[in-house]
Amino acid sequence: MTAKNLFKEVFQYKETNCTIIADNERAVKTAISSIKHHRKKLEEYIRTHPKFLYSLRPVPTTEGPLVVRLMADAAEKANVGPMAAVAGVLADLAVKDMALNGSEVAVIENGGEVSAISNRPIDVALSAGDSPLSRTFGFRLKDFPIGVATSSGLFSHALSFGEAEAVTIFSTNAGLADAAATAVGNLIKGKNRRKAINRGLNKALSIEEVEGVLIIYRGIVGRAGRIPQIIKLSTAETTKSQTRLFLPIPNFFPWHGYDLSNLKTLPFVFSENEL
Repeated sequence: MTAKNLFKEVFQYKETNCTIIADNERAVKTAISSIKHHRKKLEEYIRTHPKFLYSLRPVPTTEGPLVVRLMADAAEKANVGPMAAVAGVLADLAVKDMALNGSEVAVIENGGEVSAISNRPIDVALSAGDSPLSRTFGFRLKDFPIGVATSSGLFSHALSFGEAEAVTIFSTNAGLADAAATAVGNLIKGKNRRKAINRGLNKALSIEEVEGVLIIYRGIVGRAGRIPQIIKLSTAETTKSQTRLFLPIPNFFPWHGYDLSNLKTLPFVFSENEL
Protein backbone atom coordinates (compact mmCIF):
# COMPACT_ATOMS: atom_id res chain seq x y z
CA MET A 1 0.00 0.00 0.00
CA THR A 2 1.75 3.19 -1.09
CA ALA A 3 1.42 6.56 0.61
CA LYS A 4 0.42 8.28 -2.63
CA ASN A 5 -2.88 10.12 -2.26
CA LEU A 6 -3.62 8.55 1.12
CA PHE A 7 -4.28 10.20 4.45
CA LYS A 8 -3.42 8.66 7.81
CA GLU A 9 -4.36 9.84 11.29
CA VAL A 10 -4.06 8.39 14.78
CA PHE A 11 -7.11 9.16 16.86
CA GLN A 12 -7.87 8.67 20.56
CA TYR A 13 -11.25 9.18 22.21
CA LYS A 14 -11.81 7.89 25.75
CA GLU A 15 -10.86 4.16 25.61
CA THR A 16 -10.88 4.11 21.81
CA ASN A 17 -7.45 4.17 20.13
CA CYS A 18 -7.62 4.16 16.34
CA THR A 19 -5.49 4.45 13.26
CA ILE A 20 -7.46 5.76 10.28
CA ILE A 21 -6.34 5.48 6.65
CA ALA A 22 -8.35 6.90 3.75
CA ASP A 23 -7.96 8.18 0.20
CA ASN A 24 -9.48 11.56 1.04
CA GLU A 25 -9.15 13.84 4.03
CA ARG A 26 -12.90 14.27 4.40
CA ALA A 27 -13.29 10.55 5.05
CA VAL A 28 -10.87 10.75 8.00
CA LYS A 29 -13.06 13.39 9.62
CA THR A 30 -16.11 11.25 8.85
CA ALA A 31 -14.53 8.28 10.65
CA ILE A 32 -13.80 10.35 13.75
CA SER A 33 -17.36 11.67 13.84
CA SER A 34 -18.73 8.16 13.33
CA ILE A 35 -16.75 6.67 16.22
CA LYS A 36 -17.76 9.47 18.59
CA HIS A 37 -21.41 9.20 17.53
CA HIS A 38 -21.71 5.45 17.93
CA ARG A 39 -19.75 5.39 21.20
CA LYS A 40 -22.16 7.97 22.59
CA LYS A 41 -25.16 5.88 21.50
CA LEU A 42 -23.64 2.78 23.13
CA GLU A 43 -22.88 4.60 26.37
CA GLU A 44 -26.45 5.95 26.55
CA TYR A 45 -27.85 2.45 26.01
CA ILE A 46 -25.62 0.89 28.65
CA ARG A 47 -26.79 3.37 31.29
CA THR A 48 -30.27 1.88 31.12
CA HIS A 49 -29.20 -1.67 30.15
CA PRO A 50 -26.14 -2.45 32.37
CA LYS A 51 -26.40 -6.17 31.60
CA PHE A 52 -25.20 -5.37 28.07
CA LEU A 53 -21.92 -4.13 29.53
CA TYR A 54 -21.21 -6.92 32.02
CA SER A 55 -22.70 -10.09 30.53
CA LEU A 56 -20.31 -12.79 29.32
CA ARG A 57 -23.13 -14.41 27.36
CA PRO A 58 -25.13 -13.09 24.41
CA VAL A 59 -27.78 -10.49 25.21
CA PRO A 60 -30.26 -10.68 22.32
CA THR A 61 -31.99 -7.44 21.42
CA THR A 62 -34.04 -6.17 18.51
CA GLU A 63 -34.14 -2.65 19.89
CA GLY A 64 -31.56 -0.02 20.65
CA PRO A 65 -29.17 1.88 18.39
CA LEU A 66 -27.41 0.25 15.44
CA VAL A 67 -24.13 -0.24 17.29
CA VAL A 68 -25.95 -2.21 20.00
CA ARG A 69 -27.82 -4.42 17.54
CA LEU A 70 -24.65 -5.22 15.59
CA MET A 71 -22.76 -6.08 18.77
CA ALA A 72 -25.62 -8.27 19.96
CA ASP A 73 -25.77 -10.08 16.61
CA ALA A 74 -22.01 -10.79 16.55
CA ALA A 75 -22.12 -11.97 20.18
CA GLU A 76 -25.02 -14.29 19.43
CA LYS A 77 -23.16 -15.94 16.54
CA ALA A 78 -20.00 -16.42 18.59
CA ASN A 79 -21.77 -17.17 21.91
CA VAL A 80 -19.94 -14.51 23.93
CA GLY A 81 -20.87 -11.29 25.71
CA PRO A 82 -21.69 -8.32 23.45
CA MET A 83 -18.77 -6.17 24.62
CA ALA A 84 -16.45 -8.72 22.99
CA ALA A 85 -17.48 -7.14 19.67
CA VAL A 86 -17.33 -3.45 20.58
CA ALA A 87 -14.00 -2.48 19.00
CA GLY A 88 -14.72 -4.34 15.78
CA VAL A 89 -18.25 -3.00 15.40
CA LEU A 90 -17.14 0.60 15.93
CA ALA A 91 -14.50 0.05 13.23
CA ASP A 92 -17.06 -1.46 10.85
CA LEU A 93 -19.47 1.43 11.31
CA ALA A 94 -16.75 3.99 10.72
CA VAL A 95 -15.65 2.23 7.51
CA LYS A 96 -19.26 2.11 6.31
CA ASP A 97 -19.68 5.84 6.90
CA MET A 98 -16.38 6.55 5.12
CA ALA A 99 -17.55 4.56 2.10
CA LEU A 100 -20.85 6.45 2.04
CA ASN A 101 -18.77 9.61 1.96
CA GLY A 102 -17.05 8.46 -1.23
CA SER A 103 -13.91 6.81 0.11
CA GLU A 104 -12.59 3.82 -1.88
CA VAL A 105 -9.82 3.19 0.67
CA ALA A 106 -11.18 3.12 4.20
CA VAL A 107 -9.22 1.37 6.93
CA ILE A 108 -9.84 1.51 10.67
CA GLU A 109 -7.60 -0.18 13.23
CA ASN A 110 -9.32 0.02 16.61
CA GLY A 111 -7.36 -1.48 19.48
CA GLY A 112 -5.85 -4.12 17.20
CA GLU A 113 -9.07 -4.99 15.35
CA VAL A 114 -9.18 -4.01 11.67
CA SER A 115 -12.06 -3.22 9.35
CA ALA A 116 -11.20 -2.31 5.76
CA ILE A 117 -12.34 -1.72 2.21
CA SER A 118 -9.76 -0.87 -0.42
CA ASN A 119 -9.04 -0.80 -4.13
CA ARG A 120 -5.42 -1.83 -3.47
CA PRO A 121 -3.67 -4.37 -1.19
CA ILE A 122 -3.17 -3.52 2.47
CA ASP A 123 -0.36 -4.95 4.59
CA VAL A 124 -1.33 -5.62 8.20
CA ALA A 125 1.68 -6.29 10.42
CA LEU A 126 1.89 -7.20 14.10
CA SER A 127 3.54 -4.74 16.46
CA ALA A 128 4.82 -6.58 19.51
CA GLY A 129 6.88 -4.23 21.61
CA ASP A 130 10.52 -5.34 21.92
CA SER A 131 9.94 -8.82 20.48
CA PRO A 132 12.48 -9.72 17.74
CA LEU A 133 9.52 -10.53 15.46
CA SER A 134 7.73 -7.24 16.08
CA ARG A 135 6.78 -5.54 12.79
CA THR A 136 8.29 -8.37 10.76
CA PHE A 137 5.26 -10.61 10.28
CA GLY A 138 1.77 -9.98 8.98
CA PHE A 139 -0.81 -10.45 6.25
CA ARG A 140 -1.39 -8.94 2.81
CA LEU A 141 -5.09 -8.17 2.53
CA LYS A 142 -6.43 -8.26 -1.01
CA ASP A 143 -10.11 -9.25 -0.74
CA PHE A 144 -12.54 -6.70 0.68
CA PRO A 145 -14.49 -5.97 2.77
CA ILE A 146 -12.49 -7.66 5.50
CA GLY A 147 -12.37 -7.79 9.27
CA VAL A 148 -9.34 -9.00 11.22
CA ALA A 149 -9.26 -9.49 14.99
CA THR A 150 -6.82 -11.05 17.45
CA SER A 151 -7.35 -12.27 21.00
CA SER A 152 -4.60 -13.27 23.43
CA GLY A 153 -4.97 -15.13 26.70
CA LEU A 154 -1.51 -14.09 27.88
CA PHE A 155 -0.77 -10.56 26.75
CA SER A 156 -3.97 -8.73 25.82
CA HIS A 157 -5.76 -6.25 28.08
CA ALA A 158 -9.10 -7.79 27.02
CA LEU A 159 -10.75 -10.54 29.06
CA SER A 160 -9.93 -14.10 27.95
CA PHE A 161 -10.33 -17.43 29.74
CA GLY A 162 -7.79 -19.13 27.47
CA GLU A 163 -4.01 -19.35 27.33
CA ALA A 164 -3.18 -18.83 23.65
CA GLU A 165 -0.45 -16.44 22.63
CA ALA A 166 -2.82 -15.38 19.87
CA VAL A 167 -5.98 -16.28 18.00
CA THR A 168 -6.45 -14.31 14.79
CA ILE A 169 -9.80 -14.45 12.99
CA PHE A 170 -10.61 -13.32 9.44
CA SER A 171 -14.15 -12.42 8.41
CA THR A 172 -15.97 -9.97 6.17
CA ASN A 173 -16.54 -7.70 9.17
CA ALA A 174 -14.49 -6.81 12.22
CA GLY A 175 -17.37 -7.06 14.70
CA LEU A 176 -17.87 -10.76 14.04
CA ALA A 177 -14.10 -11.36 13.90
CA ASP A 178 -13.72 -9.61 17.26
CA ALA A 179 -16.38 -11.73 18.96
CA ALA A 180 -15.17 -14.95 17.34
CA ALA A 181 -11.56 -14.34 18.39
CA THR A 182 -12.72 -14.09 22.00
CA ALA A 183 -14.85 -17.24 21.72
CA VAL A 184 -12.05 -19.29 20.18
CA GLY A 185 -9.41 -17.86 22.50
CA ASN A 186 -11.41 -19.01 25.52
CA LEU A 187 -11.00 -22.63 24.39
CA ILE A 188 -7.22 -22.66 23.94
CA LYS A 189 -5.82 -24.13 27.15
CA GLY A 190 -4.48 -27.36 28.62
CA LYS A 191 -1.35 -29.49 28.31
CA ASN A 192 -2.32 -31.15 25.03
CA ARG A 193 -1.41 -28.34 22.66
CA ARG A 194 -2.52 -30.00 19.44
CA LYS A 195 -5.87 -30.98 20.91
CA ALA A 196 -6.39 -27.43 22.17
CA ILE A 197 -5.54 -25.93 18.78
CA ASN A 198 -7.76 -28.34 16.88
CA ARG A 199 -10.59 -27.56 19.29
CA GLY A 200 -10.11 -23.88 18.52
CA LEU A 201 -9.91 -24.38 14.75
CA ASN A 202 -13.13 -26.41 14.74
CA LYS A 203 -14.89 -23.82 16.88
CA ALA A 204 -13.78 -20.98 14.62
CA LEU A 205 -15.06 -22.60 11.44
CA SER A 206 -18.37 -23.44 13.12
CA ILE A 207 -19.12 -19.73 13.64
CA GLU A 208 -21.16 -18.15 10.88
CA GLU A 209 -19.18 -15.66 8.74
CA VAL A 210 -15.72 -16.76 9.96
CA GLU A 211 -13.56 -17.32 6.88
CA GLY A 212 -10.22 -18.22 8.39
CA VAL A 213 -8.30 -18.63 11.65
CA LEU A 214 -4.68 -18.78 12.80
CA ILE A 215 -3.82 -19.91 16.34
CA ILE A 216 -0.48 -19.71 18.17
CA TYR A 217 -0.23 -21.77 21.37
CA ARG A 218 2.93 -22.80 23.22
CA GLY A 219 5.16 -23.08 20.19
CA ILE A 220 2.58 -24.64 17.87
CA VAL A 221 0.71 -22.84 15.12
CA GLY A 222 -2.52 -24.04 13.56
CA ARG A 223 -4.52 -22.59 10.71
CA ALA A 224 -7.77 -23.41 8.98
CA GLY A 225 -10.10 -21.92 6.40
CA ARG A 226 -9.10 -19.10 4.08
CA ILE A 227 -6.46 -16.72 5.41
CA PRO A 228 -4.70 -13.90 3.54
CA GLN A 229 -1.17 -14.19 2.21
CA ILE A 230 1.34 -14.30 5.07
CA ILE A 231 4.20 -11.87 4.58
CA LYS A 232 7.58 -11.25 6.16
CA LEU A 233 8.53 -7.58 6.43
CA SER A 234 12.07 -6.22 6.49
CA THR A 235 13.28 -3.51 8.84
CA ALA A 236 13.79 -1.22 5.85
CA GLU A 237 10.17 -1.69 4.77
CA THR A 238 8.75 -0.92 8.18
CA THR A 239 10.92 2.17 8.53
CA LYS A 240 10.03 3.48 5.07
CA SER A 241 6.29 2.79 5.03
CA GLN A 242 3.92 5.45 6.29
CA THR A 243 0.72 3.59 5.50
CA ARG A 244 1.42 0.04 6.53
CA LEU A 245 -0.85 -0.81 9.46
CA PHE A 246 0.67 -2.21 12.65
CA LEU A 247 -1.58 -4.01 15.13
CA PRO A 248 -0.73 -3.09 18.73
CA ILE A 249 -0.84 -6.51 20.36
CA PRO A 250 1.56 -6.29 23.35
CA ASN A 251 4.27 -8.96 23.34
CA PHE A 252 2.35 -10.90 20.72
CA PHE A 253 5.40 -13.00 19.82
CA PRO A 254 7.16 -14.03 23.04
CA TRP A 255 9.04 -16.91 21.44
CA HIS A 256 11.99 -17.14 19.06
CA GLY A 257 13.34 -19.26 16.23
CA TYR A 258 10.54 -19.40 13.63
CA ASP A 259 11.28 -19.02 9.93
CA LEU A 260 8.18 -17.05 9.01
CA SER A 261 9.11 -16.94 5.33
CA ASN A 262 7.98 -20.58 5.12
CA LEU A 263 4.84 -20.22 7.23
CA LYS A 264 2.39 -20.25 4.33
CA THR A 265 3.64 -23.68 3.18
CA LEU A 266 3.75 -25.39 6.57
CA PRO A 267 1.38 -28.19 7.62
CA PHE A 268 -2.10 -27.67 9.04
CA VAL A 269 -0.68 -27.89 12.56
CA PHE A 270 3.04 -27.76 13.21
CA SER A 271 5.60 -27.26 15.92
CA GLU A 272 8.95 -25.52 16.08
CA ASN A 273 10.78 -28.86 15.77
CA GLU A 274 9.00 -29.62 12.49
CA LEU A 275 10.37 -26.55 10.67
